[in-house]
Amino acid sequence: MSLVLDAAAQDLLFREARTANNFTDEPVTDEQVQAIYDLVKYGPTSMNQSPLRVTLVRSPEARERLVQLMAEGNQPKTAAAPLVAILSADNEFHEELPQLFPHFPQAKDLFFGERSAREGSAALNAALQAAYFIIGVRAAGLAAGPMTGLDFAGVQKEFLDDDHTPLMVVNIGKPGPDAWFPRSPRLAYEDVVTTV
Repeated sequence: MSLVLDAAAQDLLFREARTANNFTDEPVTDEQVQAIYDLVKYGPTSMNQSPLRVTLVRSPEARERLVQLMAEGNQPKTAAAPLVAILSADNEFHEELPQLFPHFPQAKDLFFGERSAREGSAALNAALQAAYFIIGVRAAGLAAGPMTGLDFAGVQKEFLDDDHTPLMVVNIGKPGPDAWFPRSPRLAYEDVVTTV
């Protein structure tokens, strides 16, 4: 059985896509980010809870503060990327559930009244949305450089609040020359899939 998505789209989103390590200086516009969000917001999450939050780092002052919180090897990439996004999980996502999950408004308090339940669910579902976000960046003809080499507590303190847990930083832009490391190996189907 073949995939419905044409081969060029498969290549763009998956086979030829890799983490970009450098970018051109072409800006990434708010309109591009809006288009990315308007596509990826439809990716499924549990109970449609949609806990991902995106903080765009645009000003030079904010960029410098963020660069200082990145691991040493990630600092030059973050300093030079046309746009940087901090992806975080909103641990108070349940406040939006009556709107996002209207057929079961009791879910807000029944399942997510306790902070610990919200944090676990927010982390899992925001990570799903972060993956959709990266694919959306690719669908926009841009490259993504997601990174977790950073001072998470520092990023939370500097850019977020106690209700938002940082997941990753994503550099975004048009890939520059030699932007890619060689493709790393992948596991074979039979090493991953088990039928019971």
